[in-house]
Amino acid sequence: MIREVTDSDKKNFNEAARHPLQSWQWGEFRKQTGVRVTRLRQDFGEAKKEVYQITWHKIPKINRYIGYCPKSAIPDREALEAIAEIAKKMRALVVKFEPNEKAGVAELERIKNLSLDFKLVKGKPLFTKYSFQLDISVSEEELLKKMHPKTKYNFRLAEKKGVKIVEDNSEQGFEEYWKLMEETTKRQGFFAHSKNYHQQMWKTMVESGSGHLFKAVYRGETLTTWVLFELNGVLYYPYGASSNTHREVMANNLMMWEAIKFGKKQGCKLFDLWGSLGPEPDTTDPWYGFHRFKQGYGAELIEFVGTYDLVINNFEYLIYNWAEKLRWVVLKLVAKIRK
Repeated sequence: MIREVTDSDKKNFNEAARHPLQSWQWGEFRKQTGVRVTRLRQDFGEAKKEVYQITWHKIPKINRYIGYCPKSAIPDREALEAIAEIAKKMRALVVKFEPNEKAGVAELERIKNLSLDFKLVKGKPLFTKYSFQLDISVSEEELLKKMHPKTKYNFRLAEKKGVKIVEDNSEQGFEEYWKLMEETTKRQGFFAHSKNYHQQMWKTMVESGSGHLFKAVYRGETLTTWVLFELNGVLYYPYGASSNTHREVMANNLMMWEAIKFGKKQGCKLFDLWGSLGPEPDTTDPWYGFHRFKQGYGAELIEFVGTYDLVINNFEYLIYNWAEKLRWVVLKLVAKIRK
C-alpha cells in the first residue's frame, strides 16, 4: 500500500528515509524556499517500509513543474504509478529519480524491467553517481591503518600547530560559514546556492538535531567550516568551505578526522562523504582535489545506479532538456567571470 503521509507520520517517515534528502526536515526546509513537497509512504507489512519525498520545481514563465526524488529506494511499479498520477495533477513534465542504491546487477535489472512499462530513461545527473563511504564502526586504530600516510601526517601536523575543531551552531557560526563559502566558490569557480538557501537549510537541519556546523580555528581565525548531517546511523559531509590563508596548517585534514570521531561518538556506523569523481578521475577536473582528499582516509568508492527520468510529457521533456543545456552553459560562463 502506498499513500501520502501527514504530520503525524513524521517519526515513522524518518525511520524509513534512506538519506537526509529524503528526511522530513529536509522537506520542511524545501517548503521554506517556496518549493512544493509530496511525501509518500509504501508499506510492505510490518517489517519493511519505503518513503518517497518529491519536490516540485516550477519552470519559470510557464505553469509546468519538474519533480525531483533524490536518494530514495528504486521505486517499484506501484510507486511509479502513484507518482506518475500525482505528477500529472501537478502539471509536471518529468520526475527525476536518483536512488540511494548501489549499482549491482539486480538493481540495474530492476530498473531495466521497469523501463519496459514506463517511460523511464537515463537523465542528466543532479547528484553525483559515485561517493566515498567510510566504515567508522571499527576502532580508531583500524581507521588510522587505512589512511594514506600523507593524510595521517597532515592532520597530526594540524594538531601540533594548535588547530582546534569546535561545533558552532550559532548565527555567528553560520555567518563565518557563509563568508568562507563565498570565498571558496569564487576561488574554485563553482556555482552555489544563495545565502538564503544555505541559511534556511542550516537552521532547519540544526533545529531538527540532524545538522551540525563545525569550524576549524587557528590563532583566533576560522579557516574551515563544515556542515554535517546525521540520519539513521550514517554521518554525511554535504558542505564545506575554507579560507586560502594558513593552508600550511592543514586544518581540513584535522576537520575530517574530528568529524570521524564525532560520528563514532554519535553511534554512527558509516560516514558518507557525499560524492566523488569515480574510479578513473580526471586529474584536471576542478573537483579532483576534493576527490583525492577524501580518498586519503581509506574510504570505499561506491557507485550508485544513477539518474533516471520518469517522462510524463514527451514533447515538453525534449524542450526542457534543450533549455537545461543552455542554462548550464550560461551558469558556467557566469562562474568563470566571477572567478
